[in-house]
Amino acid sequence: MSIKPEVGDWFDAGSLPVRDLARELGELGVLGMHLDGYGCAGTSAVAYGLACTELEAGDSGIRSLVSVQGSLAMFAIHHFGSEEHKQRWLPEMAAGRAIGCFGLTEADFGSNPSGMRTRARRDGDDWVLDGSKMWITNGNVADVAVVWAQTDDGIRGFVVPTDTPGFTANEIHKKMSLRASVTSELVLQGVRLPADAMLPGAKGLRGPLSCLNEARFGIAFGTVGAARDCLETAISYSIDRVQFDRPIAGYQLTQKKLADMALEVGKAMLLALHLGRLKDQHAITSEQVSLGKLNNAREALNIARECRGILGGNGITLEYPVIRHMNNLESVYTYEGTNEMHTLVIGQALTGLPAFR
Repeated sequence: MSIKPEVGDWFDAGSLPVRDLARELGELGVLGMHLDGYGCAGTSAVAYGLACTELEAGDSGIRSLVSVQGSLAMFAIHHFGSEEHKQRWLPEMAAGRAIGCFGLTEADFGSNPSGMRTRARRDGDDWVLDGSKMWITNGNVADVAVVWAQTDDGIRGFVVPTDTPGFTANEIHKKMSLRASVTSELVLQGVRLPADAMLPGAKGLRGPLSCLNEARFGIAFGTVGAARDCLETAISYSIDRVQFDRPIAGYQLTQKKLADMALEVGKAMLLALHLGRLKDQHAITSEQVSLGKLNNAREALNIARECRGILGGNGITLEYPVIRHMNNLESVYTYEGTNEMHTLVIGQALTGLPAFR
């Protein structure tokens, strides 16, 4: 499976054939690949990370599709759902026949999910959900949404089939980043669910934050793929591009840029692999995942910008992948925890003093 011949056109058109891609990805076994049972491949964390690297070398939107499906929606059901939830959804999602999304972020509550306004109230034996979620990948094409809401008993998660009355998804257009990805607003108006729709194993923010940790781990690997693809493109271009009767790759300034970027790509991959091995040993901490996401997203964005400069005017066209990666990485730099939030997480780990307020 190769998306590279077509992904530039998808980005240009602002569309993605999600259902066709999901089935192909399911056949490859990469959806929920690090989960055990229920049709999932049960691979190591390192193997999952390396898959994210290759997916994002194609496009961040494709890796996002896989991350949201496997590390957010499927992980939440796998770790916190009932056996009925798992049997109903995981085999279909692993095969790509059913698509999931993850409803945590709200328009006014990104870095502070504890302030969410979406509410679930009891009505007899049922739950009734009201509220909205923003920036939800796969939202318009999802068959099931994992939605987090305030209850009288704290924040709880709910498995919401998207054909439930009162559930709507509005696709977000006019994006300049992650254009080869479906991004949506979820609106819940009197969405009535049976009592067993609630995820029994998750109470409070621990549940959704553990899911985000899984996705951030994939980003630590994925961003290396985007950076590597930019660097390989810049090396090839600079060798072929002749100015003043010689390839621009032969000039010291260009070689310094390429050498510095190769160094950062290598360091980022070593960091990701280290984190993957810690995760496989069940020894990784959330602060270490924050460090990986912070460093690798930041360095990948810097590399994409530098490579765009090496390509000159050609760097702004979709004939080459660099501007697409650069625009995508502007989103990756922000989502699953902003650069600032991960900085403060690491700062608290170093000093023992929280600086979030």
